Amino acid sequence: MAKPNDICEVTCVDEEKVARLHVSIDNRRVERMAVMFKGLADKNRMKILLALAAEEELCVCDASNLLDASIASTSHHLRYLRKLGLVKYRKEGKLVYYSLDDSHVEDIVTLASHHQQEVSVRETEEQAVEADGQ
Repeated sequence: MAKPNDICEVTCVDEEKVARLHVSIDNRRVERMAVMFKGLADKNRMKILLALAAEEELCVCDASNLLDASIASTSHHLRYLRKLGLVKYRKEGKLVYYSLDDSHVEDIVTLASHHQQEVSVRETEEQAVEADGQ
């Protein structure tokens, strides 16, 4: 069986670097970031965020229609995103409109989308190289 080549073959710890990181990385912040990304790890919530990045604002009915989901289910996703600090809302008459909380959220969504496009291109290129080699 072949050994994996993506791990160190010997153990060599840079103790100064690790000590600096222990001081600079706040575990509470890491936990909150992990919860935020867990919230993003749902295709419906990600679709809502992509739509809000594209259109700036959607009412709950529009988001529900986009997801092809019930208003109750869509509202649940939107409330969860709001709890995470990713979206905000405003009420206008009988309608509720959601938007991204700030430009940082838009940056996260845009970067994730661009990165996924790059990964897809790279995978396609790797598959083409493999097909040519066979």
